[in-house]
Amino acid sequence: MDSKSPIGVFDSGLGGISVLSAIHTLLPGENLIYFGDSQYNPYGTKTKEEITQRCLAICDELIRRGAKMIVVACNTATSACVNQLRDTYDVDIIGMEPALKVACDRPQPQRVAVWATDFTLKEEKFAALMHRFDEKHEIHKVACPQLVRIVEEDDLDNDVRAQAAMNAYLAQAPDVDSIVLGCTHFVFFKKKLAQRLQDSIELIDGNEGTARHVKALLEQRGLLNRGEAGTIAWMNTLPEKIGLSKRLFNRMEDSIE
Repeated sequence: MDSKSPIGVFDSGLGGISVLSAIHTLLPGENLIYFGDSQYNPYGTKTKEEITQRCLAICDELIRRGAKMIVVACNTATSACVNQLRDTYDVDIIGMEPALKVACDRPQPQRVAVWATDFTLKEEKFAALMHRFDEKHEIHKVACPQLVRIVEEDDLDNDVRAQAAMNAYLAQAPDVDSIVLGCTHFVFFKKKLAQRLQDSIELIDGNEGTARHVKALLEQRGLLNRGEAGTIAWMNTLPEKIGLSKRLFNRMEDSIE
């Protein structure tokens, strides 16, 4: 393993492509492997044991392909088994959790809606995170399964369906200062949400923070690839989803420019 070895990034399906984009934007010299587990999507309705079994199988494959680091680009998978993954593999395992600290890191009390999968919101990991802030801040949990389906079904351009789903979830916690997008799929709706909401409501996700954490750890380990433009390899348990994966990646890249 050296600096040219790839970074493995995986998700229950296609949502983690938004994280892949953030890493590629910050670290364009890194070689990346994206593994989407679309055959077993969604994770949010599965048991902890089922999710853990899938994550171990994916990490085994990424390690076999020489990954120097693995990014669990899925809040649900992180909630289910990130500690077990760290105990199992010798490379750094980067997990994700809803960016609640960012939303609450202000002197005045905040009203925050956390949009996530039902699994993430029910897990002890999120309960512990929420407990750190709920004495001072008002925090609302909103499970948003339909947003995952829209991305996975290549239906992002169906504005009627997207707006109906967003309106239903907004209605569950309408009077807030910020919305934490606690699922990587939801970042694909960030522009649509920004157009729908008043400017006073901030949209927060953890993708850029995750990319910065990846960079810091690579620098610390002496594994940062400072060479030419890196490559992206695509894998999916439903190979027919790879074309959609690339289109979603290009969609994210275009929205950054």
